[in-house]
Amino acid sequence: MHSLKQNRVPISNSNLLFIIAAGILLVMYMVAIGLYPASFSQPQTFFDLFNNNAALIILACGMSIVMIGGGIDISVGGVCGLVTMSCAVYLQSAGASVAGSIALALAIGIAFGVLQGFLIAYLQIQPFIITLAGMFLANGVMTMVNTTPINVQHPGFVALFETRFRIEWLGTINRHGMFIPCKISISTVIVICVIIAVAVLMKWSKFGRNLYAVGGNSQSAMMLGVGVRRTKFFSYVLCGLLSGIAGLAFILTTGAGNIGNASGFEMKAIAASIIGGTLLTGGVGNILGSPIGALTLLTINETIRAVGIDSNIQTIISGFLLCFFIVLQSVIIWLRDKGGGFRIIRPPWLKSMSLFTGGADGANQMDAANQMENNNNNGKGGNPS
Repeated sequence: MHSLKQNRVPISNSNLLFIIAAGILLVMYMVAIGLYPASFSQPQTFFDLFNNNAALIILACGMSIVMIGGGIDISVGGVCGLVTMSCAVYLQSAGASVAGSIALALAIGIAFGVLQGFLIAYLQIQPFIITLAGMFLANGVMTMVNTTPINVQHPGFVALFETRFRIEWLGTINRHGMFIPCKISISTVIVICVIIAVAVLMKWSKFGRNLYAVGGNSQSAMMLGVGVRRTKFFSYVLCGLLSGIAGLAFILTTGAGNIGNASGFEMKAIAASIIGGTLLTGGVGNILGSPIGALTLLTINETIRAVGIDSNIQTIISGFLLCFFIVLQSVIIWLRDKGGGFRIIRPPWLKSMSLFTGGADGANQMDAANQMENNNNNGKGGNPS
């Protein structure tokens, strides 16, 4: 019994906040099913949250990356809108191709990521100021590209836009007794691929481990030999890349370019990341929590819309929900740091099965660096007894 207790491993802050976020999403969706079973009990309704909001979920993943590293990027909505409008204009031009639009989307996203990442990481300018300027730049360039709505008529793009993948074993039976399988769009496939790729990157790559260490404490991470500036730089490059992919997913969802595309998505992405368990202070977060947070917001909005309440109430409830999660996260972290009664433990076999958790929290790696610093200060050249 004593050895079993010793083998128990306390759950990390990142995983704890993720579990709480997933539980709240489950409760929210169960409430929605209870209020409107005819709609929310259908599997297609859940998949439509992905089909219609792919861009937001991708942006939330990118936002979580920079927030885990202790930064912020409020230009993601503007970059996403710019990519959408630029691709729409390009696809309507002579000699355009779908491959060319993909390359254009990725190039715009990476360009913004490289520029902002360099200014933030190497010139050490405040992320909020730089990304605010980036948002204004993206919105300004978008108005220069085009100001009128564009419905893309390119044959290759239209074929992609109308493509739906059928899930033959999952669906609903309509009132005529016919089985209607669920369908997912190309944008949903992009979301799934992005989530898996980013989760693997944050869990098993050196970059992911370094990012958690930098977000927890950049000075301690530097003592561990982490390239702090390089890590921050690539976090913004990756966020810019995901913004470009989000713009591509947005136009695949709407089929058109509009000057209002992705307006306000930066705030929604931040809210989704926080609700998903990513701390604004950095070092703590779970990439899988980003889509969880986005789905929580979307479920609430869809429920409010089904009730028939004024759409302005959605913003008010989202604001209250965001404040609640910030306070909840602060209380949980405070209780765990204080060593109080709020503690969840799990056996090693469960820890080994925890996929895509992003590794240890930045605080754990910070503690290792602090211990290293203490050893160096206590005595050089000698081994501790």
